[in-house]
Amino acid sequence: MAELLIYGAGGHGWVVAESAQAAGWQIRGFLDDSLSTGPIGPWDLLDKSILEKSALPIHVAIGHNAARRLVSERLLKAGKTLATVIHPSAWISPTSVLGDGVYVGPQASVNAQARLGRGVIVNTAAVVEHHTIISPFAHLGPGSILTGQAEVREETLLGAGCVVLPKVRVGARVTVAAGAVVLRDVPADQTVMGVPAKPVPPKPSTYSRLA
Repeated sequence: MAELLIYGAGGHGWVVAESAQAAGWQIRGFLDDSLSTGPIGPWDLLDKSILEKSALPIHVAIGHNAARRLVSERLLKAGKTLATVIHPSAWISPTSVLGDGVYVGPQASVNAQARLGRGVIVNTAAVVEHHTIISPFAHLGPGSILTGQAEVREETLLGAGCVVLPKVRVGARVTVAAGAVVLRDVPADQTVMGVPAKPVPPKPSTYSRLA
């Protein structure tokens, strides 16, 4: 079995580790910026000095999109290899294209001609339909559905159980709330929720409340 380092020892890291083991990887251990050495369940938490001498592939298992991107790009700059982890129960179309560092969880589906960029997370039972495009470091939550020819731009989060309709484009750094149904294109840097999904108004500042 090939060995794998996992960067990120939080809950998502545990999920990735178990998926990787099911797929035949041997987990060498975890790395984490906020924890010192010690055990993480059945795995070791390693000192990051191992990066200076190890050529093992690394999967960055950080759920926060911007943080996952930051760590991934730092590792790539240091010449490290980002591993893609796919749970054996997932369906991956032979005509789809997956970038490096992608995670596809249990019972998820990636269908014909879909294209997933670097560091994308397709969580448990999420559906990526035909001819969709997912830009780097986006995150599809559990049970979310991206229908045919839809597009999700970089660092966007689709919440659990949400649906993006065919040919709809969701811009960069958008958050789609759990259970929302996205009927129309969403510009970058918004949060949308509801059925149909609508922008969440910004909270008023303290000054405007007192005025």
